[in-house]
Amino acid sequence: MSEMNINDAVMTTRLDAVVNWARKNSLWPMPFGTACCAIEFMSVMASKYDMSRFGAEAMRFSPRQSDMMMVLGTVTNKMAPVIRTIYAQMAEPKWVLSVGVCASSGGMYRTYATLQGIDRVVPVDVYVPGCPPRPESMLYGVMKLQEKIEKESLSMRKDHIGRFYESLARQDAWQAEKGLTGQQTIREMLMDAAGRGEGAIF
Repeated sequence: MSEMNINDAVMTTRLDAVVNWARKNSLWPMPFGTACCAIEFMSVMASKYDMSRFGAEAMRFSPRQSDMMMVLGTVTNKMAPVIRTIYAQMAEPKWVLSVGVCASSGGMYRTYATLQGIDRVVPVDVYVPGCPPRPESMLYGVMKLQEKIEKESLSMRKDHIGRFYESLARQDAWQAEKGLTGQQTIREMLMDAAGRGEGAIF
């Protein structure tokens, strides 16, 4: 039997590294498009920019078949319960890209009807600036998300999502107890969080 160098036959690594390598190269995007950013996003999936190069070509419009939600456009307070429900239904692990200034901070709409940043109601992983952002910016956002996935631990992502589910259970309890609508409940939760000096409800 010929001698074999063990370095040529054995490779060691960490479980986190292998799993995250697979995760970052198989993102399934789900666009939550409400305004002009969604129109700009259409070109990102076309042949000129081709998100397939990043392993994210399997775009799905069902939350149960996607793990990367891209919020594209203005989100009103009435949409807040909807976006939380969609996020809850997505396959785990899951990530969120806030695309454009409207989704990230309310943009030019400093009104009572507009949610001043989706990060108040759902966890955001990457912010893509612009009004609307160029397709290159959206691709760069996906690349930054891949870098983040590569560095995080499995337990950290699990805890991250777990905090959201805790807030969702609290939302359901408040809604049943006080007889409020979903929008009213989230407003109450945001006011409660603000009273504690926090900007988010999860």
